Amino acid sequence: MTSITRRSTTTVLVGDIPVGSAHPVVVQSMTNTDTADADGTAIQVAQLAHAGSELVRITVNNDAAAEAVPVIREKLDRLGVDVPIIGDFHYNGHLLLTKYPAAAAALAKYRINPGNVGTKRRDEQFVQIIEVAIANDKPVRIGVNWGSLDQQLLTQMMDANALLPEPADSREVMIEAMLESALRSARLAEETGLPHDRIIISAKVSGVQDLVEVYARLAERCDYPLHLGLTEAGMGAKGIITSTAGLAILLQRGIGDTIRVSLTPEPGGDRTQEVQVAQQVLQSMGMRSFLPQVSACPGCGRTTSTFFQEMARDIQAYLVEQMPKWREAHPGVEELRVAVMGCVVNGPGESKHADIGISLPGTFEEPVAPVFVDGEKTETLRGDDIVPRFLAILDGYIERRYPAPGSVSRSPE
Repeated sequence: MTSITRRSTTTVLVGDIPVGSAHPVVVQSMTNTDTADADGTAIQVAQLAHAGSELVRITVNNDAAAEAVPVIREKLDRLGVDVPIIGDFHYNGHLLLTKYPAAAAALAKYRINPGNVGTKRRDEQFVQIIEVAIANDKPVRIGVNWGSLDQQLLTQMMDANALLPEPADSREVMIEAMLESALRSARLAEETGLPHDRIIISAKVSGVQDLVEVYARLAERCDYPLHLGLTEAGMGAKGIITSTAGLAILLQRGIGDTIRVSLTPEPGGDRTQEVQVAQQVLQSMGMRSFLPQVSACPGCGRTTSTFFQEMARDIQAYLVEQMPKWREAHPGVEELRVAVMGCVVNGPGESKHADIGISLPGTFEEPVAPVFVDGEKTETLRGDDIVPRFLAILDGYIERRYPAPGSVSRSPE
C-alpha cells in the first residue's frame, strides 16, 4: 500500500470503525429509500454493506423515519450486518433526537448541517443535538454544504467584505463562510461538552477545484477527521470522473478520512455503484485493497476479435462473484493482480508483471495463449475452452498463494 502522510491527527470511533489519524480511509454510502420503510431500508443498508460500505447513512426527516430507526437496526442485527448506521438530520433534528431516544441510541453517529439547524434559535437547537450526542456517547459530523450554507453568516461576511478597500471575490467569501460555519460549529460543540475526538467535519461543494480549495484550507486549520465527497456529483461517467478527480487530489495530499461518491443512479439503478467507485479510487491509488485487479489492454487493429474483451469481462465478473467467499477463505487475495492481454505486442510483458496472466493472440497471430504465473510461462492454451481452463488455473493459484487460515502454505507452482 502507498504510504501517504495523513493530515488529521484525531481518531473518532463510529461504532467500532476508527476514522482519522493513521487508520485506513473509510468508505461510506447513503440509502435512497424512504426510511419509514424499515424493511426496504434495512435491505438496502445490507446491500451497501455487503458491497463494502463500512458506514451507511440514512435520512431521518420525520416521526415515521425516527420510529423506524431502531427497527432497522434490529433487522440488520438479525441479518448479521453490523455496519454502523448514521442519521442524517436537517431542520428538525433537535426535535426528533429528543422525542425518539431509541433512535438516538440506535444510530452510530449524527450528521448535522449547520445551515439547516435553524435561524433565530440556531445555536440553541444545535446545542440540543450535541447534548443528545453527549448523553448517548455518539460522534457527530458537522457537514457544511454550499447549497445550504448558513445564510445569516454568509450575509454578514459578504457585507463585511463589501466594506473592505479591496473586496475579495464572491467565491473567496463563500469558501471562507463554509470554513467559518464548520469550525465555529465545532467550537460550539466542544464548548457544550462534546469531546474533541467525537467530531468529524465535511464541507461539500459540487466543483472539483472548489472542493480541493475548501478541504486544503480546512486541513490547515483543524485536526479533525474529514469526510470527503462532491455533493451532487451527477450521473454515470460524469459523476464518477468528477468525484475521482477531486478525491484523488486530496487523498494524495493526505487529506480525507472517510469518502463517499455521491452518484445519481439510473432509475431503478444499483445503489452499490457508489461503493464500488469509492473502493476503486482507493485501490487505484494504492491506499487500500478490496478486490483483485484485472489489467486488460484497450484493443487496437491487431485485436479485431472481441474474444479477449469477453474474456476480461468474464474474469472480472468471476472475481467479483467469488470474492465474498474468498475474502474469508483466502486472506490477502484482494492484492491479486491478473492480466488479460489481447495480442503479442505488450501481452507477454504485462502478463509477466502480473501475479497471473494470459496473453491472447491478436487477430493475425498464431492462435496460442501462453499463461504466466509469477513471471514465468507455465503452459499454453489453445481451443474454444480457454476461459474455463484459465479460471481453473486461477483457482489453483489462489488456493496455493492464499491458503485458508490454519492450512499449510505452499509456494505457487
